Amino acid sequence: MHSMSDERNWLTWLVKVRMLILTFLLAIQLAVVRLTPSPLPVLPFLTAMVLWYVLSLFFLFLVSVWSERRLQAILQVLSDLAMVTLVVHLTGGIDSSLNFLYPLVIIVACMLLPRSWGFLSAALAFILFGTILELDYYSLLPSFSTSHPKLQALQIVIFVNLFAYFAIAYLAGSLMAKLRQVDVQLKDASGALENLQALHENIVQSMSGGVIATGLDGRITLVNRAAQQLLEITERELRGRSVSSIFQDPLPHVGSGRSDAEVRYSAANGFRKTFRVTVSALNVIARGDLGFIFSFDDLTEMRRLEREVRMQDRLAAVGRLAAAIAHEIRNPLTSIAGSVSMLSDAVALNDEQRQLLQIVTRESERLNNIITDFLAYSRGKQYRFERANLVPLLQDTLTLLEHRLTAESAGIQLVRNFSVSEALVLADGDKLKQVFWNFCENAVRAMKKTGGSLTVSLVQRGEDWEMSFADTGPGINSQQAEKIFEPFQSNFEGGTGLGLAIVYQIVQAHDGKVWARSEVGRGTSFVIRLRCLEQGVARTSSSAQPGVTAAAAAAGGGARG
Repeated sequence: MHSMSDERNWLTWLVKVRMLILTFLLAIQLAVVRLTPSPLPVLPFLTAMVLWYVLSLFFLFLVSVWSERRLQAILQVLSDLAMVTLVVHLTGGIDSSLNFLYPLVIIVACMLLPRSWGFLSAALAFILFGTILELDYYSLLPSFSTSHPKLQALQIVIFVNLFAYFAIAYLAGSLMAKLRQVDVQLKDASGALENLQALHENIVQSMSGGVIATGLDGRITLVNRAAQQLLEITERELRGRSVSSIFQDPLPHVGSGRSDAEVRYSAANGFRKTFRVTVSALNVIARGDLGFIFSFDDLTEMRRLEREVRMQDRLAAVGRLAAAIAHEIRNPLTSIAGSVSMLSDAVALNDEQRQLLQIVTRESERLNNIITDFLAYSRGKQYRFERANLVPLLQDTLTLLEHRLTAESAGIQLVRNFSVSEALVLADGDKLKQVFWNFCENAVRAMKKTGGSLTVSLVQRGEDWEMSFADTGPGINSQQAEKIFEPFQSNFEGGTGLGLAIVYQIVQAHDGKVWARSEVGRGTSFVIRLRCLEQGVARTSSSAQPGVTAAAAAAGGGARG
């Protein structure tokens, strides 16, 4: 059977078709009356047609306010049979050309109602048609027919119509039964197809790897949830874009010999990620290639760990060797510095000789500072972890820096951007101050000639506290940023290149993360993340292993994700 919405649509369609047929019949009959002599009573015929129009409008209103569709269909069929009988009588009875309307009503009954109602409508049509012909024949009603057939001929007409009505009811009922069966099968097939489509869509959306589907032109047509999370972009922003415009490196091509490649991606927050992308053709057997499927995984953390392991292995060996060499260099260096100091007190030296001795003294001091920093970097460090508030630690460091900038008239503005007044961590406060001061010192050096501003921020990111030190200096390129936490990578004149390496050691000892973000001409930002105290693990002391030190953690390499 039809659903409620289908039944309402059928009833509405029936009313509209009825009104169209009525208009057509009215025009035809009026043309016949005007062009040929006919006993057709115009006024009663027009009255009947107007009544039929009114009934149609009433049924159209009833469809919108009454939910009993079955009763409405029965009422429409019965009223149509009655009106057809009236119109047939007014247009000549046995001579009427409108008795074809009975089969139409029977077909409508088979469409809207069960099959038994089709035979019942045929029986009612036979009774009504036979009754009106009998009444006309015996002059019990005013007759508008021009012919007066004998009783036997009249009975033959009536029974021929009986056979025709029931034949129409049988054929229409059989046809509608088949159509209903096909409709049920179609709905079942449609439901199965929808379920299958939903299953496939759920499979694609539930995959842990990113999936992007494109057309042959490379425009994105589908993006699963994992891809949106990895790219940090919504499907609405991605749909319709060229897939090659998303990544920084060329994507693999179907048929190029390599179906996968590692590509870089720059997220909206500035982090760089590394993806392994695999491409395959979206092929339909009957239609050929319709597009391409790009699947990708995030290799950022894996590549970062690989770099760290390689760096730590290399630095562990270099650190042990260099520490021994540094001890051996320091002893003769002390003797050289002492001897030069004694020579500088000699009276017989001229200005040029004194200048040379000053150069030797200055360079000896610089070499001693390098060795001191390197020994501090290579030796194990003792930490005293306790409950600490990051806000006063930052404030102490920034207050000291502010006084220095004021005294030096450096032209550098210090901006504090703290979203909280208390940020508790489990940390060694003195070591964290060393980290903060190193970042501030680097920022001041970067802006020493041009001036600018240093913005220090503290916000909460999930279970971590995030601190950033952003300057407006000249910035550094991506190659320098990747190695910025490695030893001897200083970009400043006279720097040992060990300050940031020591910073990395300290942050690693606190189970934190540190990374740098920079763009040439737009400054550099150092970011640290430390676990909130409520989520931390209590510790009393810890010591770093000598020789196992920093790795490249810059520009997304040391960042989370």
